[in-house]
Order: sequence, then C-alpha cells, then structure tokens
Amino acid sequence: MVNGRMTITEAAEKIGVTSKTIMRWENSGKVGKAKRDWRGWRFYTQEDVAILKGFKDSIFYDSECNVGGQR
Repeated sequence: MVNGRMTITEAAEKIGVTSKTIMRWENSGKVGKAKRDWRGWRFYTQEDVAILKGFKDSIFYDSECNVGGQR
C-alpha cells in the first residue's frame, strides 16, 4: 500500500475474493467503479475496501438466508 492506496490485488486479498471478482462487480454495476491513477490502473482506499467488503458480506448473508430456495 502506497500513500493509503491499494492495488486491486491488495484490495481483493483483504476482502477474500479475486481481483476478477471485483472487476465483475464493477462491470455489472453492483459496486461503483474504482478510481484510476495516471496510468489508468485501479486503486482503492480503505473506505473503498470497506464498501467492497460490505457488499461481499451482504451477498453471503443473503445466500445463507436463502438455503434451499426458500425465503
């Protein structure tokens, strides 16, 4: 982490998913697009990672509540 910024790989490791998963979430509009540096590379702040983690946790919470296809 440099200057409080994380790469997509570092952010993915912190929340327990792959970088491809984060890119899929962004491309499908499930989470906001990442900020980009001067090279066009994604970077994430601690706040961004907290939002991504919250989204991931909500997905797993919902799937755990919907065991067996019933709500």
